[in-house]
Amino acid sequence: MKKIILGSSSPRRRELLSVITPHFTVQSVDCDEHIAPGTGPVEAVRALSLRKAAAVWALQSDPAGAAVIGCDTVVYLDGEIFGKPHSHAQAVEMISRLAGRAHTVCTGVTVITAEETRTFNETTEVHFYPLTPQEIEWYCSLEEPYDKAGAYGIQAAGALLVRGLTGDYFNVMGLPIAALARCLREMGVITALAES
Repeated sequence: MKKIILGSSSPRRRELLSVITPHFTVQSVDCDEHIAPGTGPVEAVRALSLRKAAAVWALQSDPAGAAVIGCDTVVYLDGEIFGKPHSHAQAVEMISRLAGRAHTVCTGVTVITAEETRTFNETTEVHFYPLTPQEIEWYCSLEEPYDKAGAYGIQAAGALLVRGLTGDYFNVMGLPIAALARCLREMGVITALAES
C-alpha cells in the first residue's frame, strides 16, 4: 500500500479521511490560491486541488511510494464564489444572502501518485431555511463561521440553518469520501472501500 498524504490542514478533512483509512499523514503547504477572473467555481476547485496536491507532491522524498490528496471547496450562489468571511459584517452578509435560498457547494479533489494524476469534483445543492435578522446575528456571533467557505459549517450549529440538501453531505464538509474511496481503489492506493 502506498503512503497516503493528505495535503490539507483542515481537521474536518482529517476526520473524514480516517473513515476510509487510518493510515495517512498530513502535510500542507502554502500555495498561491489566486484564480484568474472569470474562472467558474468548478474549474476553480479543480485547479486549486491540483495546485495544492502538486505543491505537497514536490516535497516527497520517496514519490514512488506516495499518494498525495489535495482538496479545495467553494460555496457559490448566482455564479459568485463565497470564500471565508474576514469580518462579522461579511459573515452576516453571506448568511443573509444564503437565507431562504438554495446554493451550491463544490469540492475539487486531486490524487497524485507516481503512475498517474486524477482530478474530480463533487457538487451538492444546499437549501437554507428563511432566517430572521436575529437568527443570522446569533449564528454569526459564534466562532464557527469564520474558517469556513460560505460562513457556515453544516456539521455543527450551521445544521440549524439547513432545510435539506441534494448530493453528498460530506462534500459540504469538504471531502466527498465515497467518491474519493472509489478513486483511491481504482488507482491502486487502497484495496477496499475502507481499510482498517
